[in-house]
Amino acid sequence: MARGVVRGLGIVLLLAGVGLLGWVGWQYFGTGVTSNHKMDQLERDLRDQWQTQPAVKQPATGGPVALLRIPRFGDDWEKPVVEGVDKGDLARGIGHYPETQLPGEPGNFAIAGHRVTHGSPFRKLLDLRKGDQVIVETADTVYTYELDGSPRDLTVKPTANWVLNPVPGKPTETPTSSIITLTTCQDLFHSPDRSVAFGHLVKAEKKS
Repeated sequence: MARGVVRGLGIVLLLAGVGLLGWVGWQYFGTGVTSNHKMDQLERDLRDQWQTQPAVKQPATGGPVALLRIPRFGDDWEKPVVEGVDKGDLARGIGHYPETQLPGEPGNFAIAGHRVTHGSPFRKLLDLRKGDQVIVETADTVYTYELDGSPRDLTVKPTANWVLNPVPGKPTETPTSSIITLTTCQDLFHSPDRSVAFGHLVKAEKKS
């Protein structure tokens, strides 16, 4: 009787372990496949949309806002930016914090992305250094920002909303310039802390 109970318990634990490994595998690899497919489709959809529609003043939640390119990540690295930073939004691309400004506007264009799971678009974000460029393409303009520092150098708690202020850390100040804020997990294992980098707009080119 006792031997049967032990055997049964062993089988249950084995199945639980297999299930856990399957879940971890899906989170770290399976979500990447589906999210990369969604991002590729969003890029194509956004470029098609730009051919027929003007720039959107107020993007819908979950809808595409812009295309993001970071030259240090390679010539072919391009990801869509979507409106919102909820779990579903970040599974489809880089997320734009809705309470912050749009690209090129005076104030803070703040975005977030995963370092692990869901395509890991910001996996190498901490490799960026001061002076690196971040390029944001919208329907009518290509904006080039230059980083003021590395995200490796600034870690904040998830409640540190000052980084999203139009002028970071100065909530009552009226912005006179356009900046970008990049945020991601501080480490690869879902740390609640966030790595942050700020950059400033250096060029805005109208598309022909």
